[in-house]
Amino acid sequence: MGGGEGEGGARRITVERIEQAAKAIPPVFQHTPQYVCEPLAEALGAELTLKIETANPIRSFKGRGATWLLANVAGREPLLCASAGNFGQAMAWACRAAGVPLTVYAGTAANPLKLERMRAMGAAVVLAGEDFDAAKAEAKRVAAERGVRFVEDSRDPEPTEGAGTIGLELAAAGPFNAVVVPLGNGAMLAGMATALRDRLPAARIVAVQASGAAAMTESLQSGRLVVHDRIETIADGIGVRVPVAEALADLAGLVDEFLLVDDATILAAMKLLFADAGLVVEPSGAVGVAALLAHPARFAGERVATVVCGGNLTPEQARAWLG
Repeated sequence: MGGGEGEGGARRITVERIEQAAKAIPPVFQHTPQYVCEPLAEALGAELTLKIETANPIRSFKGRGATWLLANVAGREPLLCASAGNFGQAMAWACRAAGVPLTVYAGTAANPLKLERMRAMGAAVVLAGEDFDAAKAEAKRVAAERGVRFVEDSRDPEPTEGAGTIGLELAAAGPFNAVVVPLGNGAMLAGMATALRDRLPAARIVAVQASGAAAMTESLQSGRLVVHDRIETIADGIGVRVPVAEALADLAGLVDEFLLVDDATILAAMKLLFADAGLVVEPSGAVGVAALLAHPARFAGERVATVVCGGNLTPEQARAWLG
């Protein structure tokens, strides 16, 4: 497995490109709220800064990378991508703004609210396969067959560079003992870690993944590609079973610690965020708080930051999970 380096030891994702992204991403996705949530800090035993990435048109951080990607696309030829939901929404928003036709492939069990929003923003949506990775495989096949560009989150560098702008903003609220980042396909973690290593080099970078979808963690810890047959978690937004090689290379050497959290703890974190911070957060967006719940001794008395990276719940999910 690669070390995130090319010829001459240069990393693919750089702070310079992240800084360029910050100049091009629309203001609606940047400079999101970040603050110490005192009730949460009291409940968790750590001074917790929340970085809120849900107060924007698509309720997730993915708008940063999608708009930066479109800023780097020449022409108005159609694009095709795959998504569990949030990246597809972000691409739909960015493509609509740029006048670029988009088709999104998603699994048959994808969040219906996310699918509805993609369609409302003008994307064609195709359901294929039982999960995100199956949909992505079919999308790649169709793109190759039709000669259409396939945009892949964490393989194309721009989504990672765009997510890195979160790290630039969060660094201004530091210093922190630890920054706890959800790990799905790796774009947010690789981008943020690149920025934070530059701006807050003393902070521990902690990756958090759902225990029922731990292929990325297992791949990074073992140094070899680990692929799962299926995922078992409510955190669909970080439910990756086939890691992207480029993302693994980008992350090499950037993460200090990996933590896994189960669905029961994720649900407890969602309820805590709702009760103590007034936030409606989807499972993938709550795993940072879940890590503090599951591993309190690791963060006791420390200054910690985490990203609330998505807030797309259906009404049925909100009733079932938030009570």
